[in-house]
Amino acid sequence: MSDEELFFGADEEPVKDEVDTGSTEDAAASDKASAEGSKDEAKEPEVKAEAEDDEEEEEEIPADSSEANSELEARYMSLYAEYDNYRKRTQKEKDNLYADAIATVTKEFLTLIDNLDRACEGAKKTDETSLEKIIQGMELVGRQAQDTLTKIGVEEIPAARGTKFDPNLHDAMMHVDDEDLGEQEIAMVFAKGYKYKDRVIRHAQVQVAN
Repeated sequence: MSDEELFFGADEEPVKDEVDTGSTEDAAASDKASAEGSKDEAKEPEVKAEAEDDEEEEEEIPADSSEANSELEARYMSLYAEYDNYRKRTQKEKDNLYADAIATVTKEFLTLIDNLDRACEGAKKTDETSLEKIIQGMELVGRQAQDTLTKIGVEEIPAARGTKFDPNLHDAMMHVDDEDLGEQEIAMVFAKGYKYKDRVIRHAQVQVAN
């Protein structure tokens, strides 16, 4: 054998190094598992926090709801009792105000009624020559009645002949043609009307001309 260096397989094609794909795939799978594990570990505190919040909410709800219902029922009954007392109290005050108003008005008319009684008794004892005195007595009673109405704030509605007809104050009982009066003017008063401030107690019953 010569001293020349021998090369084995010189005529053959060079052999390429084979890539170890199995090792690479195993490493990738290992990295992926590690990453997923890290994500799961990051989510664990959030899940635990949500679970703790749910537990706190559950603790706030009373275990026995019958106790809460009893408390609500007691509060409802208390409010109902207060409202019922308020309603009765206000109704009583309203009745008292109405009774006071009736008593005040009646008291003002008592003197008038007494004078009417006296006038009637006097008319029974007089003869035909005393007719003028009876008329004077009735006129006096009429003036007292007007004074009494004025005292309690009741006013007579203007409705003299020639007054312009106002449907808010007057009630037209009939129409008549009258050359001395203008259109929609009052010709005659059948019954006087009265009002208290802006409230009409009774419309004046009138005859309207033209």
